[in-house]
Amino acid sequence: MFRKTYAEINLSNVLANTQKLITYLKDYNYHIGVVKADCYGHDGIKVVKKIIEGGCNYLAVATLEEALAIRKYYRTFPILCLGVISNEDLKVCIKNQVTISITSLNYLKSLNYKLLKKLRVHLKINTGMNRLGISSEDELNEVIKILNDNAIHIEGIYTHIYNDSNQKDTVNQIEKFEKITKGLDLSKIPIIHFGASGYTLKYPKLPYVNGCRLGIAFYGLISNELELKSTFSLYSNVIQINEVNGGTVGYNGSYKVQENERIAVVPIGYADGIIRQNTGRNVYINNQKYPIVGNVCMDMLFVRVDNNVNVGDVVVIIKDNEHVMEIANHLKTISYEVICSIGKRIPRIYK
Repeated sequence: MFRKTYAEINLSNVLANTQKLITYLKDYNYHIGVVKADCYGHDGIKVVKKIIEGGCNYLAVATLEEALAIRKYYRTFPILCLGVISNEDLKVCIKNQVTISITSLNYLKSLNYKLLKKLRVHLKINTGMNRLGISSEDELNEVIKILNDNAIHIEGIYTHIYNDSNQKDTVNQIEKFEKITKGLDLSKIPIIHFGASGYTLKYPKLPYVNGCRLGIAFYGLISNELELKSTFSLYSNVIQINEVNGGTVGYNGSYKVQENERIAVVPIGYADGIIRQNTGRNVYINNQKYPIVGNVCMDMLFVRVDNNVNVGDVVVIIKDNEHVMEIANHLKTISYEVICSIGKRIPRIYK
C-alpha cells in the first residue's frame, strides 16, 4: 500500500450477515450465494469462504472465469454460471464441474448434446426482464423435448425478479413463470430458485420454490428489518494541502476559489472507480464531512478542508452502508454500482 489507499473488507460482518440471512430464510432448501463481480467489489476468495461458512450451499457467478477462480480453492462445491457459455467451453465446464444455464432454444441448439449430458443444467426462464431466458411455453416445451431425447438431466429452473419494489410487476413475473412452466412437472426438478435479495426478503416463499439467490444482502446494502452490517469501507490520505487565494482548482478550472481556501489533494481518482460525478459529495476526515471539489483526476482528487486537516490525515472515501447510499443518490445510481466500480488497483485489506 505505497499510496495508503485501500478498501477494508469486514469478513466478520459478511459472515454474520450470511448467518442471519440463512436463519431468516430457513424455509428454503437451497441458499445460492451470488458471488459474481468479485463478490460485488469485495474481492477475494476470503469473502466466498465466509459466505459458504455462513450456510450457503450453492454458488452462482456471471462468467466461467469467475467459476474457475473459485475452483482453485473449492474443487467440488456446486457453482452455477448465470451467463452464456459457448459450446467450445463445455469441456472446461465438465472438467471443473460448473453448472450451466440454458437461456434459449437457439442457444441449446448450438451446444453439443453429448457433452451436455455430462453437466448439471439449469433452465433460465424470461419472465419480463428480457435479458436472458426462455420466453414462452412453446419454447420451453421444445427445450424439454431436446433435453429428454438426449437424456440430459435438468437439475434446476429459475427466473430473475427485476423490479421487486413494484408488487404488480413482481406478481406478473410470478404468473408468467407459472404460465410458461405449466406443462412441466416442477416436483421432478431438484432446484427451483427465484432471485434476487430484495425479492427474497420482501415476498413470501412460493410453495413450489425451494431455492433463493442472495447477493447484495451479504453486504448489508438492502433495506430490511434484519439490521445487516456494513462490510465495505474505502480509505485514502491527504498527500498535500494547497492554500489557494482565488483562481481555480483542477482540470478545466471547473472549481472557482472565491477567497482563501485550503485544498487537500488525495491520491485516488477515476481510474480507481471514483468517477468524476463524485464531485460535490462528501468524504470524512477526522470524523468531519468535507466536500470533493473540482474535476476528479485519473489518480487524484481535491477536497475543500479547514484548519483541522493536515497532511497525512486519513480520508474516508466510503465510510459505511449509509454513506454508500448517500453516494449512490448523489451519483443518481444504485449501491451496487458504487462498490462494484472500485477498481483492481485498490488493495483489499481483510478485517
